[in-house]
Amino acid sequence: MAENFIYGADVKAGLEAGEPVVALESTVITHGLPYPHNVETAVMMETAVREGGAIPATMGIIAGQVVVGLTSEQMEYLGQQAGKDTVRKCSRRDLPLVLAQGGDGSTTVAGTMILAQLAGIEVFATGGIGGVHRGHPFDVSADLSELGRTPVTVVSSGAKSILDLPATREVLETNGVTIIGYGSDEMAAFFARSSDLPVDQRLDQAEEVAAVIRARRELALESGLLVTVPVPEDAAMDGEEAERAIEQATREADEAGIHGPAATPWLLQRMVELTDGRSMRANIALLRNNSFVAAKIAIALTA
Repeated sequence: MAENFIYGADVKAGLEAGEPVVALESTVITHGLPYPHNVETAVMMETAVREGGAIPATMGIIAGQVVVGLTSEQMEYLGQQAGKDTVRKCSRRDLPLVLAQGGDGSTTVAGTMILAQLAGIEVFATGGIGGVHRGHPFDVSADLSELGRTPVTVVSSGAKSILDLPATREVLETNGVTIIGYGSDEMAAFFARSSDLPVDQRLDQAEEVAAVIRARRELALESGLLVTVPVPEDAAMDGEEAERAIEQATREADEAGIHGPAATPWLLQRMVELTDGRSMRANIALLRNNSFVAAKIAIALTA
């Protein structure tokens, strides 16, 4: 696949020089928010990575070629496709299809992990991973299995809280994924700071996380590391308020027959409506914060 990879100039130079690089996904651009908020959010995440001292590499597929470090023009192009069916949302199963057909694609958590590993990037920042859908225990995101077999460190605010978090935690454990609570004894719960679910270890410093990554390397374990970072306190939602809105949105989705890949974007948008925008405020804050934390981990890893 090497011939299908195109690197942004700063990303290429950074990787060759052994500088810290952080991968970022692109489904936030095509399937997360409407235009132009989607592009603004992607740019905000890149800015946070730079403020943290690392080089951002937003991943995507343009005309059948993997781009490691989308340009502002490419982000704008993908952003204007939001809400259309012109860009395929790419997990593991989708990547060969888009490359073979010369199409455009945005990368999910799983898709970004795969491409990041191939590109030589070990740290990846996102908002929330996928998981087990509420009321649909057989609808399980490919993110969970990817974390069990791809050695990339994913910095997120846990799984999206519209999902079944206890079941998601169990699947992560089954797949042998080490879960770190960054400054917290519990898994982050996306919109809210606490899920009442345990982590495998609390770590408070980027250097401590880097030490775990190095130990995983030494053991040659083909599995990822999940670092869960609580949403900043000033933007966090009250856990009970978030749960009430999630239950209503989930019920409405079931009644409308919305499930599978369409469920997550629909539920997140419905949450914005039910919470008068408070869920979006939390989402944007955690995306920025996770990007900054990932940069600090990448720096510690290259030190």
